Amino acid sequence: MNSGKKPYPIVLDKVWFHARTKPLIKDLSSTIAAEDGLTVILGPNGAGKSLLLRLCHGILPAHEGQVTWGGADDPGLKEHRQAMVFQRPVHLRRSAAGNIDFALKLHGMPKAKRAMRIEAALELTGLSRYQATPARLLSFGEQQRLALARAWALDPDLLLLDEPTANLDPAAQRLIEEVLLKMIADGTRVLMSSHDLNQARRLASHVIFLYRGRIKEQSAAVKFFDEPENDLAQAFLRGELLWWRRKAVFAPDPEKENDTF
Repeated sequence: MNSGKKPYPIVLDKVWFHARTKPLIKDLSSTIAAEDGLTVILGPNGAGKSLLLRLCHGILPAHEGQVTWGGADDPGLKEHRQAMVFQRPVHLRRSAAGNIDFALKLHGMPKAKRAMRIEAALELTGLSRYQATPARLLSFGEQQRLALARAWALDPDLLLLDEPTANLDPAAQRLIEEVLLKMIADGTRVLMSSHDLNQARRLASHVIFLYRGRIKEQSAAVKFFDEPENDLAQAFLRGELLWWRRKAVFAPDPEKENDTF
């Protein structure tokens, strides 16, 4: 439905985010999510992947620097151009169809158009037979697909996903990935966090590698997986436990001083 739209990239300019006095996102400048397809934010646990998504979505404000949508600091534009699905979806005490209808109504879609959009969203996610089922009675995997249906129904330029297949069995994960591929084919651009390298290889068109609150590498997925330039990215792809790395392992770099334990 939105295949003819142009994306509004998220621009981060010298962004910092602190937990008390500890920096979690550090002097981060980047333009992301401007490409077609699916961009995966990769990195070990604690890298700041979920936090970066929340900063991009505007749920959390940057403590320093600026996050803009399409280069314009316009909350209204940002709100209507993107949607986000969290790792653990929250649904209203309504049917599957009722949850989507509520979101569409909240965004001002006329009642005459909502039924058709709800039907399309449920069909895309394989949930048509559950349209009258209370959302909270669905399995966890089905609830995650319903969250995707609700977000996609809003017709966003960009869909942000925080590890949408975490804690799902392989069958449920496969269904989620099939839904994402359908959404991408429809023209939806996706920015998704993950620590699953195999999933990233299957889905990603672009990769952002994040480590300890800094973007260490950002490139096309083929280039990242075949010829990563950053030493930490190389170690991550080899399956090494980066959070146990010590400063002596890598060549000294003054700019990386805060990245070591």
